[in-house]
Amino acid sequence: MSERVFIIGPGHVGRGLFRAFRASGVEVVGLHGKRPSGVATSVGNIPADAARANVVILCVRDPQLDDAIAEVSAAAADGRIARGAVVLHTSAIAEPAGLRALSATGFPGGTFHPLVPFSDPEVSAELLRKGWIGIDGENAAKNASRRLAGHLGARTLEIPPGKKPAYHAAAVIASNFPVVLASVAGHLLHDIGIPDASAYQAVESLMSGALANMKQGLPDDVLTGPVVRGDIETVGKHLRALQGHEGPLEVYRSLSAAAVEIAQRRGVDQKKLAAVAGLLRQSRS
Repeated sequence: MSERVFIIGPGHVGRGLFRAFRASGVEVVGLHGKRPSGVATSVGNIPADAARANVVILCVRDPQLDDAIAEVSAAAADGRIARGAVVLHTSAIAEPAGLRALSATGFPGGTFHPLVPFSDPEVSAELLRKGWIGIDGENAAKNASRRLAGHLGARTLEIPPGKKPAYHAAAVIASNFPVVLASVAGHLLHDIGIPDASAYQAVESLMSGALANMKQGLPDDVLTGPVVRGDIETVGKHLRALQGHEGPLEVYRSLSAAAVEIAQRRGVDQKKLAAVAGLLRQSRS
């Protein structure tokens, strides 16, 4: 089946998918926006030409999603959206009631959430290649999502029913928090007198190495550092050095506690880990 896609929302995600689909040979019927812009192919009301599409993708922010679905419903009622067209949205967490109502009238609905940061739409096609896309919805919608992902060179993972908030939390931890950690580590190096250029380049190098290790095995298996060695002396020195740096100290405590759990699963000496865990608790008092 040949997909013909109509995208609503010319923001970062919409523009990124527009470029990625075109680069992969998928016919993009249009990129629609509410107001004129330099990238939208149509503005205002959904054009009649949208009826050529068999997949409509809503790439709008969550607070705008209900309005976008209402706009699609109106277009479906007068033939501007073809009967049976699949309607997808890119929200990681929303489960709009309007989409279920559309599905009941013959327009299968679901989620097509790229697990890719879209800060630069120009590079989205490359990021999507070998990336992942979270999907859910009716079977016809999931099948369309899998075909579209295949065109992009991406893989899909199916979001279990009712689990989108946890799915989204995991995505935030994986995508946003490494950047937060880089900032925390870089600022700590700055605070002790290391020039910013060197500090952030060193942090980036360390994080790149950690990601490279993850390609060799599961995270639990490749984690390194003092906690998984049960090195209470080094952990103690770190905690004392971080006194007065409350932000980094709290990050260190929380992630070290998570590292203790990983070390337990790896079979590290339980007495050593109990000592590390006790030290982490004492540092909060």
